[in-house]
Formats: sequence, structure tokens, C-alpha cells
Amino acid sequence: MNTIPIDQLKNKTNTGLQIKIFKRDDKYEDTPQIAHRDDHYIFFLLKSGSGSLKVDSQEVSISGKEVYYILPTQVHHRIKVNSAEGWFLAVDVSLIKPDLRDAFEQGPNLQLPCKLTSDELKRYTALLNLLHKEPTERQVDKYYITIIHSLAQSFLAMAASSYHTIEKVVKMHKRSAELTRQFKALLTAHVRTIKSPSAYASKLNVSSGYLNEAVKKVTGSTVSYWIGQELLSEAKRLLNYTEADVKQIAHELGYSDYAYFIRTFRKMSGMSPLGFRKLKV
Repeated sequence: MNTIPIDQLKNKTNTGLQIKIFKRDDKYEDTPQIAHRDDHYIFFLLKSGSGSLKVDSQEVSISGKEVYYILPTQVHHRIKVNSAEGWFLAVDVSLIKPDLRDAFEQGPNLQLPCKLTSDELKRYTALLNLLHKEPTERQVDKYYITIIHSLAQSFLAMAASSYHTIEKVVKMHKRSAELTRQFKALLTAHVRTIKSPSAYASKLNVSSGYLNEAVKKVTGSTVSYWIGQELLSEAKRLLNYTEADVKQIAHELGYSDYAYFIRTFRKMSGMSPLGFRKLKV
């Protein structure tokens, strides 16, 4: 079966971070890029101009004074920019603290670009300019890695704050937030083989009711909802970005009865898998 390529950050840097600057007069290749996932987070911040990219089959437009991010599980193409000035930042998952991951990953829908105030943009600009200079000016310094990782942590906290979710997470019961984070990590890793809420609860050594209550408190949706959404998202990715037929995709996602997979897909999306594929989104 064809698989979706995964772009690995370790092949580009050994620091866990990669930062680039967009300039208004930059020239870009006009060749199409294969849709892929990353094993890391990606952040874009545009000072001016605009950009667009497709994330999980949806078009996302980014304008000046906006920040946006892509999660490791999301399938996307390379950003296309139009007279844009700003930054690209790739961050290894291990560098993102659990509370910040909660902030970035808890939403039920595709994240949207976040508009920044002029004061926020100034602070981001100062921080990212500093982070961009450090790799060229401090590589012989024994504290170089500590410095750039600290700067990256500041950026991540600012981005979480800009999305107005970090305050909500902090105010929640810490056990619920941590349990939800653990559940989502398990879901990403095992959704193709484990589809039962009680099985996830067992892995986390809690009752199904307790897990469901915690997840709903943090995200507003139930454990079953998230399992279904993760399966639907993965099915759509495979339909869009591979040539596998419906039977192969059903098998890949752990459905022994592909007719049941078709019924489930139709119930959740309002169309059949082949109908979705024909949309060419």
C-alpha cells in the first residue's frame, strides 16, 4: 500500500530547531511538492504579504500579522507565498512542553491563523530575529543549544498565548488536562488497532467514565468523538494522498469488514469514501 511520506527534522538539523526568513523578493520553485506529514511542529509568522497552503485537504490562507502552525499528524503541502515577509520555524516535538502541546492540540477542528496586534508582532519580531541570528553567531559557544532552546520555548509560549487557549488549559484541573494529553498521544499511536474507549481507559488505568469526563471537560467532546474524528481524518488523508483502494484503506485502518468502514465513513462525512476521493480536494 502507498504511504504518506514523513519529513524528518533530524535530516535537516541536529538541534531540534530550524528557522528560516521569508523575504519579499525571494524566488521559489514552481514545481509541485508531494503532500507529506512532518515528525515535528511547523510554525509560520507573516509580517506582511500573504501565503496559502493545503492542510488535511483544506485551503488555509495566512495574511500579514498572523501566526499559524501545523501539527505532526496533519498532511500538508509547502506554503505558497505572495510578496511575504516573515518566518518559518520547525520544532521537534520533544522540545514542546506538555501544557503547550495541550494548547496547540486540544481544538476539535482545523486550527485557523491567529491575528496579532501590532505590539504582539513587535515582540515576535524581536524574538525571532534573535533566534535567527544565534545559529550563525554562537555555534562555538558551549551554551549555544541551551540558548536557542530557551528562545524557542519563549516563542512557543507566546504562540500558545496568542491562540487564547493556554489560560483555559492552566485553569483546568491538572489531572484532566494531563489525562487528555495522554489519551490523545495514545490515540495518535494506536487508532488503527484500538477503537474502543474502554481499551484506552484501561491503558491509562482509569475507568471509561472517568476518562470520558476528563476529555470532555478539556476539549468539549467525548472519547468516542475523538476516536471517530481521528479515524475519519486518517481515512481522508489516505483517500486523498495515496492510490490505495477502499478495501486496502479499510484494512490499513483496522476494519475487517470494509462495508462497515464505508457505512461509518458515510455516516460521519455525509458521503462515501469514493465520493470523497472524486472531489479531488
